[in-house]
Formats: sequence, C-alpha cells, structure tokens
Amino acid sequence: MVQDSKRSRPNILVTGTPGTGKTTTSTALAESTQLRHINIGELVREKNLHDGWDDELECHVINEDLVCDELEDIMEQGGNIVDYHGCDFFPERWFDRVVVLQTENSVLYDRLTKRGYTGAKLTNNIECEIFQVMLEEAKESYPEDIVLALKSDTIEDITRNIAILTDWVRNWQPRS
Repeated sequence: MVQDSKRSRPNILVTGTPGTGKTTTSTALAESTQLRHINIGELVREKNLHDGWDDELECHVINEDLVCDELEDIMEQGGNIVDYHGCDFFPERWFDRVVVLQTENSVLYDRLTKRGYTGAKLTNNIECEIFQVMLEEAKESYPEDIVLALKSDTIEDITRNIAILTDWVRNWQPRS
C-alpha cells in the first residue's frame, strides 16, 4: 500500500464481529497512542449517515457513501482509529493497519446475549464469527501484510493487543 506522504500519524481500522471488543480496544488504544477514536456506529447515528432502520437486524442501514464522504478529510490527516464491524467499503488508501478482533464462539454468545441480541441478529453474528467472515473480508479488501488477526476473549488478550498495537504505532514511519 502506498501511504499518503502528508500523514505523520497512521490510520488503523479495528474490525470484527459485534461483541469482539472493538470499542473497548479502540478506546484504550486511543488513550495509549493519542490517536483519534472514530466509532462508525456513533457517527452514523449522530450525523444521520443512514438510509433508515432494519427491523430484522435491529440496526441502522448505513449509507456507506455518506460515511466515506464524512471521513475523507479526517482520514487524509492521519492519526485515526476507525472502529466498525464492516471494512470492505472503506478506501484501501486510508489504512496502514487493519486489525480483525476474533472471539471464541461461547464467549461471543455470552457477550451478545448480555447486550440483548436475539433471533436473527444473534444467529447472524455468531455465524459470521464461526466462518471468519470479517477476517476474509479484510484480507479481500486490503493488502494481507497490513491485516492482523488478534484474539480478544479476555481482559488479558485485550491488554496484550493494546500493547502490540501501541508498539506498532510508536514504530510506524510514513513512506515517502
């Protein structure tokens, strides 16, 4: 990937099935690195970047074009951690590292049921994790050398992941 020479700080995408710890990891990583945390779900709600509500999946149907338009200038500046469960619609040039968080199915099931997930929403998310849909999507959408899968079952896993990613940020150098 050719990095934008104007960026002095990297952009990271933290993705994974809902319940894998994206927001927890992104929030702690932002604190550790002083990068800006952008939670796409919150951004979509705050700025109405959606095309309505999906009753079956109980979520907004995001308008990917509006999201990308909203983020373009911020991403060009660098220094961002983008937190979202999808990754295939973001421009490849935006990211220097794509992190896919993965969680063991029984741990994920417990996390999602505690959030109130039921029916199709619960089943679809568990199946996505079983079949590693997010990892495959990331590998198909970005150069494999920037995609990193990390286990995210326990607090210890999350702490280790933050240390790994903080070290990576500190050592990142823009390519000219």
